[in-house]
Amino acid sequence: MEKAFTEALEYIRKQYKGTPEIGIILGTGLGRLTKEIEEEKIIPYNFIPHFPISTVESHFGRLIFGKIGDKQVVAMQGRFHYYEGYSMQEITFPVRILKLLGVKTLFISNAAGGMNKSYQKGDLMILDDHINLQTHNPLIGPNLSSFGPRFPDMSEPYDQKLIQKALDIAKEKNYRVHKGVYVAVTGPNLETRAEYRFLHRIGGDVVGMSTVPEVIVARHMGIRTFAVSVITDMCDPDNLVPVTLDELLEAANEAEPKMTYILSRLIKELD
Repeated sequence: MEKAFTEALEYIRKQYKGTPEIGIILGTGLGRLTKEIEEEKIIPYNFIPHFPISTVESHFGRLIFGKIGDKQVVAMQGRFHYYEGYSMQEITFPVRILKLLGVKTLFISNAAGGMNKSYQKGDLMILDDHINLQTHNPLIGPNLSSFGPRFPDMSEPYDQKLIQKALDIAKEKNYRVHKGVYVAVTGPNLETRAEYRFLHRIGGDVVGMSTVPEVIVARHMGIRTFAVSVITDMCDPDNLVPVTLDELLEAANEAEPKMTYILSRLIKELD
């Protein structure tokens, strides 16, 4: 792994000499934040040694370096999922590279299904906590002690100051934004009625298939994290209707301007 990290980092450094302190991971249908970036360099994933390649139709697959305001950023336009067949170590390989590039704060977006009945399709939910039901953990195996401890603390996986700042921004704009718990499952199928009942009863407000592996690895390395979900469909087991990928993407696209505004404000005003 150390050789893989070195080779990937060396390739990127040959293409881009800057030191981004902010990383961004953009989820399904949520790639427009890149338009806020004053681009300095774009590197396709398939050029970077050992980088996985996204197989999801709505994910591009490139690193975008540049600025949002006066902040130096690097954005992952396209992420990786356990259901694509990648190992947890492969999924989180890019997060390790972000750390080596200099990233200290990581912003993550995702699309998720809403289980909390007070939520609505098109709302945003800021992650306050999560439940990992993905059956595997990216830290399993020999500990990479140069990155972090064997048993990293997860009492605050998401930065509370950033959460409060985001809620304040949302209130200014009268956006429907919640704070809640994200449940991570493997996918790729959507859940059954019984599964939605179970996931909500154990404390989940939304359910998705990403984010948690990246957050675990980021916190292992001492990177502070902020994550937000766009609620693309409502998962009421008593009134469940079939949903298609096109419908999920349409809902994500409609809600995306709100998410983009909040994230860009957070980044520009980051201490």
